[in-house]
Amino acid sequence: MHLTKRKASALARDIAGHQGASSERKVAVFPTFVHLDHVRRNLKGSNVILGAQNCFGQKEGAYTGEISPYMLRDMGVEVVLIGHSERRHVFGEDEEMLFDKVKIALRAKLDVMLCVGETLGERGAGNTFKVLARQLKNLKVVKSTQIDRISVAYEPVWAIGTGKTATPAMAQEAHAECRRQIAGILGDEAAATIPILYGGSVKGANASDLLANPDVDGALVGGASLSIDDFGPILDAAKA
Repeated sequence: MHLTKRKASALARDIAGHQGASSERKVAVFPTFVHLDHVRRNLKGSNVILGAQNCFGQKEGAYTGEISPYMLRDMGVEVVLIGHSERRHVFGEDEEMLFDKVKIALRAKLDVMLCVGETLGERGAGNTFKVLARQLKNLKVVKSTQIDRISVAYEPVWAIGTGKTATPAMAQEAHAECRRQIAGILGDEAAATIPILYGGSVKGANASDLLANPDVDGALVGGASLSIDDFGPILDAAKA
């Protein structure tokens, strides 16, 4: 929940300019709902993907204040975040609700980035893998023809906005477990295909080390994405 219309539009232009038209890096931005159309216009002609931060689990109806994935698609959105840690832990979204969101978003022809990750207490209790297994079960709704529209973001809740970051070894361990769980749900080919991104205080200073891990396919960036001065070095750390 950041930036004005003017600043969001300027940032979109900066990111599009930094990305360049020929880069093979896959870059998406996820502005707040009210800025989606303005950002879309400022990304025109670029290969930066427009994403949304959330959606509701129904096509339409008397759900005041909610946003349908079909509305997002009509706005030009291509990908939606589902299950971000703040949606889970601030707004109380449970796995049943998130399952419905994944299902309807895919039906609306949106790509889905499913966010998973444990709290500090869950990690301390040795339950990280159990938490990931429970959260990744939302992928059971994914059909074989939809595999290429799925990505997963591992975001340890204890590392989001705290300045703490999982070490590269910790990130790799969690990502490898996510891949193992995905294989059990959707098969080995899907596990090898679905990108798994790391999110949790990613900065230019640590991006290269995190992205060097074999099972870390990208980054879901929060605070450091709010200015091109901070986000640019992360983009540069990503493999072209």
